[in-house]
Amino acid sequence: MLAGGAAGAPGAGDVSRRNFLRSGAGLALAPAGKPNIVILLSDDQRWSTIGAWGLEPVQTPNLDRLARRGVSFDHAHIMGGDQGAVCVPSRAMFHTGQTLWRASANVQARASDTEAPRRYTLLGEHFRAHGYLAHGIGKWHNPPRLFNRAFSSGGAIFFGGMTDQFNAPVQEYDESGEYSKSRQHSAGKHTSEAFADAAVSFLKQRDGAKPFLLYTAFTSPHDPRTAPAPFSSMYSPDKVPLPRNFLPEHPFDNGEMKVRDELLASFPRKPEEIRKHIADYYGMISHLDAQIGRILDTIDASPWASNTIVVFAGDNGLALGQHGLMGKQNVYDHSVRVPLIVAGPGLAAGQRRTGLCYLLDVYPTLCELAGLPVPPSVEGKSLVKGKGREEVYYAYRNFQRGIRHNDWKLISYNVSGQRTVQLFDMKNDPWETVNLADKPRQSGQLDSLNRRLRQKMESTGDPAPAAGFVTGA
Repeated sequence: MLAGGAAGAPGAGDVSRRNFLRSGAGLALAPAGKPNIVILLSDDQRWSTIGAWGLEPVQTPNLDRLARRGVSFDHAHIMGGDQGAVCVPSRAMFHTGQTLWRASANVQARASDTEAPRRYTLLGEHFRAHGYLAHGIGKWHNPPRLFNRAFSSGGAIFFGGMTDQFNAPVQEYDESGEYSKSRQHSAGKHTSEAFADAAVSFLKQRDGAKPFLLYTAFTSPHDPRTAPAPFSSMYSPDKVPLPRNFLPEHPFDNGEMKVRDELLASFPRKPEEIRKHIADYYGMISHLDAQIGRILDTIDASPWASNTIVVFAGDNGLALGQHGLMGKQNVYDHSVRVPLIVAGPGLAAGQRRTGLCYLLDVYPTLCELAGLPVPPSVEGKSLVKGKGREEVYYAYRNFQRGIRHNDWKLISYNVSGQRTVQLFDMKNDPWETVNLADKPRQSGQLDSLNRRLRQKMESTGDPAPAAGFVTGA
């Protein structure tokens, strides 16, 4: 995918008309020698919230310049989650390069499980084994015992899922790997600023003697959505448009209607309340963007700027009123589709790729760009070559399963024995508003997707019986 592709993603609005978002020639590999790698991960940021893409009225000038420098992936997805805190399995997939069920089971294995190290190799662990200094900053929403396995150093580490954005309990790197709560201290400022401070400090201390992998995971724009001034009032709720697929309530029980995220707004959803949530969300994203700009500026001013690859991605999306939902505990595009940009020396500039891919594909992509072998435990596929995946599979707990093949998407629900099926034509209905599952003319498409869904459930080790989700199984 980094070597080819086309612009004009379905539902991309005016994105394809922007000069820098163009299709074109392929992507060469990075210059000889091991490139430095900087990974920036946002929290709960849906794929469409990059200002340059023209899909939502959010200002992200620094992510825009990163997009101008590199390759943007319009259809990057996560596979879903096996729990309400979707960022836990999402990050497990990112760091192991494994699919949902295997990544979750392996990362959550007991520390005393002697087989666990053999089941996977963490991204940072792999690069360390090949001469890299791996440094971790920010949110680590997986077992603390794995942090030191992934990173040789770190700072401003947050072991948790969500926190008071102005008073996050962070820790410094502990050589023992124990990370006792007694070591915690307040970040002292907004998390986006504290994590960016730590990243900038690390970058300024590099002497270029050893290649590095810097991983900085933010807690924005996850709630509580409390950006500091002036970002807190940057967007007026009265001027924020409702999404085209806004609904007062979801049309049926999807199995997770009362999870914490869904209780952040009243039932039924009120337009003015949703607009306020979105305005605060945009404020958090613009504030995060400003902090990312500081990191990019530091890289640009460094002597090794010409040999540093930057990856920006989100761990999962968020509904905020779309389909009558608030959270990410579903497999609609707003929740499983994430932003992904890769920029660096020798890479194509200002390109967009519309092929399907997973966030877990970043792992083998970085291996190829750095000239490293891919560990046998990695299930992801490098994005350096090819047109992307033919299909992507989704799952959420034991309630929801889905698959997208080219421009068609099937979502199947099994809630207390009640099966509901949705079929969307993503090319003509990117907002997923028109269910075609009961249309006789689409019976062939429905049968084909059901067969593919069954195959994916079996090949990925899905613990749920296919009969519960696959029509005719």
